Amino acid sequence: MLTGVHRQDNARCHTANSVCAWFEEHQDEFTVLPWPANSPDLNPIENLWDHLDRVVRAMDPQPRNLAQLATALESAWLNIPVNAFRNLIDSLPARLAAVRSAKGGCSGF
Repeated sequence: MLTGVHRQDNARCHTANSVCAWFEEHQDEFTVLPWPANSPDLNPIENLWDHLDRVVRAMDPQPRNLAQLATALESAWLNIPVNAFRNLIDSLPARLAAVRSAKGGCSGF
């Protein structure tokens, strides 16, 4: 009985032998969607991670421990303008079209 669909981004932790074996053992429960490796064009969250990275690196003083880093990241996340999220969502049709045109390769997004 199929209970779920899983989409992963082909990061090493997702493609480890133990993970692949687990999904193979549970193939009747989960479908793992095929997904191209290194596909930031299809994964707009990458744009948000980049934004957070730039904001935190620009902080003065820099976070000096894990608690300060967590606070800095939360603050940066909460201050992303709503339009940034909307623009990423709205860009998905163009991103998909560009990836199709590039036959799955890098589209420049």
